[in-house]
Amino acid sequence: MGEMVSFTSNGGTSEGYLAIPSAGGASPAVIVIQDWWGLVPHIRAVVDRFADAGFVALAPDFRHGQPAAKPDEPHRMLNATQMDEAGRDIAAAAEYLAGRPEVTGKVGCAGFCAGASLALWSGALSERIVATAGFYPRLPWEGMRADWPDYAGKAALIHCAEADGTSADPGVQTARSAIEAAGGTCALHDYPGTAHAFFNEDRPEKFDQRAAATAWARTLEHFRAKLG
Repeated sequence: MGEMVSFTSNGGTSEGYLAIPSAGGASPAVIVIQDWWGLVPHIRAVVDRFADAGFVALAPDFRHGQPAAKPDEPHRMLNATQMDEAGRDIAAAAEYLAGRPEVTGKVGCAGFCAGASLALWSGALSERIVATAGFYPRLPWEGMRADWPDYAGKAALIHCAEADGTSADPGVQTARSAIEAAGGTCALHDYPGTAHAFFNEDRPEKFDQRAAATAWARTLEHFRAKLG
């Protein structure tokens, strides 16, 4: 359904996987942030699912066409020193989407694992991004600013796996506190009995069909309510 596109970012050019709803007309947009493994088939499938649900969706490629191939590579992909660059890529992706004729102007951001933390943070990085959703966020939170400005009037949704410590996880609570202190709202959902990556069908040892379906329905409801 989708295609690779290029957009201006960080003084150069970035690429991403874009899918547009087949119904035509103007739609809200969602940026999809990859997990540790990069722009793999699972992330492309999520972009396509958002398009099927009526959103213009774009997944920036932070690994520039090189998915992680070794067990230790994902943990080097988005360390604390690279997070500012990733944040600028996300903000640039929001500007790119807002400028497309198929987009109404309102943009959301959803992510998984490392990308979930970045997706939640994106609300503080771009005025365009007004709603965020994070699936089992995991990233060095100390690499993010203590205060998350520009979240006033915005809304975040966090899906928490039991294996990660549920919504009681210190990183999740750090994000919630920062969002609410900035004037945003943050809804937390726990999924009992789930492993990290429970939404990923390509990892059958982790996938939980019931939890994944519930989290997806909540995410679509969240974005439809906040993005129009």
